[in-house]
Amino acid sequence: MARVPEAASVPIVARVRARRRETHDTWTLSIEAGEFAFEPGQFNMLYAFGIGEIPVSLSGDPGAPGPLIHTVRAVGSASQAITRLRPGDPIGLRGPFGTAWPVDESTGSDVLVIGGGLGLAPLRPAIYRLLAERDRYGQIAVLYGTRSPADILYRREIERWRRRLDTAVEVTVDHADAGWHGHVGVVTRLIDRAAFDPDHAVALVCGPEIMMRFAANTLQAAAIAPERIYVAMERNMKCAIGQCGHCQFGPTLVCRDGAVMRYDRVRPLLTVREL
Repeated sequence: MARVPEAASVPIVARVRARRRETHDTWTLSIEAGEFAFEPGQFNMLYAFGIGEIPVSLSGDPGAPGPLIHTVRAVGSASQAITRLRPGDPIGLRGPFGTAWPVDESTGSDVLVIGGGLGLAPLRPAIYRLLAERDRYGQIAVLYGTRSPADILYRREIERWRRRLDTAVEVTVDHADAGWHGHVGVVTRLIDRAAFDPDHAVALVCGPEIMMRFAANTLQAAAIAPERIYVAMERNMKCAIGQCGHCQFGPTLVCRDGAVMRYDRVRPLLTVREL
């Protein structure tokens, strides 16, 4: 077995620069970690000292220098501890790890970015890259669905994207309140509203697995080939270096072979019960 480089297995000590509340249970942290380059779709391992470590997608602009951006939902002991960190507090960090969204390879194509819930966070770096190099692509559509208006991530930024004349941005919620005047329903319903050439389109999809399966089915029904659909399979990652086996998914290890994967390669595995 190949020896894992120490830099990949031992966290550095970084510092929280700022924290911002996104929703009732989700926070975005800015982390100072020195010189750091990453590709859209990659993730870091964040370590709350004395508690534990979790994988968290990078959700900042890969073309902008500055602190690393991570959006974290407080659902377990480690994530709760991380979201409670204040500016100046230390945090352990390893990375970046994983495969990237095929943004550069999609030059000349129409691009659909489809996010569900917290799945918008891993997609945001790809959106930054697409918009920064807008003239390299055909139609671009950002389709986002979440549970309720109160659960929308990056609301002000979405509003800025929607004001652009060269990009389609649609948001839907499962359950609306009296102040919501947008779409209601699952995000897959927005696909039919998007303009794209199925023979020259690429789809980037991230969200709960059931949402990704339905989105992929809808995209294929619209004649997009499964090898042009990419999903992010962030399940059960523990070590990020392919050593512990917790994230084994059939013949693949998600941390080593993903988290971004081509749908035609994972489609057979997603239909296997209890895999």
